[in-house]
Amino acid sequence: MLDQLLKPEIRELIFSEKYDELQEALEVFEPAEVAALIEDLAEEEAATVFAALSPTLGPQVFEHLPHKDQSALVEELADDTELLSGLLNDISPDDRTAFLEELPPSAVQQLLGFLDPEEREIAERLLGYAEDSIGRLVTTDYIALQPEWTVEEAFRQIRRFGRDSETINVIYVVDEYGRLIDDIRIRDLILAEPEQTVRSLMDNRFIALRVTDDQEEAVNSFRRYDRAVLPVVDAAGTLVGIVTHDDMLDVADEEATEDIQKLGGSEALDEPYMSTPLFTLVKKRARWLVVLFLGEMLTATAMGYFETEIARAVVLAMFVPLIISSGGNSGSQAASLIIRALAIGEVGLRDWWRVMRRELLSGLWLGVILGAVGFLRITIWAAAFGMYGPHWLLVAFVVSLSLVGVVLWGGLSGSMLPLLLKRIGADPAVSSAPFVATLVDVTGLIIYFTMASAVLSGTLL
Repeated sequence: MLDQLLKPEIRELIFSEKYDELQEALEVFEPAEVAALIEDLAEEEAATVFAALSPTLGPQVFEHLPHKDQSALVEELADDTELLSGLLNDISPDDRTAFLEELPPSAVQQLLGFLDPEEREIAERLLGYAEDSIGRLVTTDYIALQPEWTVEEAFRQIRRFGRDSETINVIYVVDEYGRLIDDIRIRDLILAEPEQTVRSLMDNRFIALRVTDDQEEAVNSFRRYDRAVLPVVDAAGTLVGIVTHDDMLDVADEEATEDIQKLGGSEALDEPYMSTPLFTLVKKRARWLVVLFLGEMLTATAMGYFETEIARAVVLAMFVPLIISSGGNSGSQAASLIIRALAIGEVGLRDWWRVMRRELLSGLWLGVILGAVGFLRITIWAAAFGMYGPHWLLVAFVVSLSLVGVVLWGGLSGSMLPLLLKRIGADPAVSSAPFVATLVDVTGLIIYFTMASAVLSGTLL
């Protein structure tokens, strides 16, 4: 690992103030590797290393650092206004926006003062978009062509602005008002004759995002159209900038993390786990734990309602954990599958009936499988150890039929609840696995004891 191999050497160069050698030592490594090294250093050492980086490498390294390290670095570099100004002006607009949006408003205003007028205008415009909109991820570093230009003129434009562009794989064509009218792949320009016009290469088919689009929906657009970059336009169709796949990967990672945390029965964390204050961590977990605890109290209420049946046939109580856990597991499985399918666009609200039909069939089969296993287990234990009394066969039937009903109900509940929440505009991940399990626990007991009352009436009951 770079951070382990170079750390003693780096510290020696810092101690001896050999900053030119320090720059040469780090210049051969990838920005992400240098960022990993800086993360492991103390704040003062990190600032010294960063200050020694070349003007080209520095901004690239900064973009790979976690937010907390970026903030600490900017604070350490506050006295070096020239270096800080150069850094804030050179990092890409989307990464700068991601950094600034996490800071207090007073700090944002202070740092905006380090920007050139043009960069400040861009930063303020991007920060003006809604927090989770695609506008926050836009970079204005792209190349735009006019349709009347020849291919030769287009290449002059690319050579002029290509070094500062986020990508030149796709070139955009705009009209005289800056409205996006097409996109052209660089290979088409390379293979075209120099005297051909840009218009002759256009097919008038392009995909664009709007600045107001939700970031999560934008991820689905990248996935659906298999793009590495997409243009972003405003309400008038004017090309505002582009969004690249690396930003979408970050969004997808954040959304997946949020969903997983909610599936675990907790509120989503706003910061990484290790950076979240202990009180905040407890607060976000306690809310759902209290809700789930109150929900589980209904289980005790349900058992109290069937107290007479339990007193007459104590053997029924032995299988309560088996029944409710099977239903909860089935519901958790279904909820997890549907929530993920909704997140990646495999399932939509219009598919609710197809989902219900599949869960009816799969839940029935799964219930039959578990019911058969339960029946076999009771039969073997009754034959081998004489357990469950003279009416063990009826008990086995009660458990088996209950498992079919509970597993079926769990699958239906777990699959339909996310769709219902989606329909009313709530986050489907809120129907987390523990929440579904709590719901199915209560109804599972009702199914179990109702089945027992029907089958064992006149014998044990």
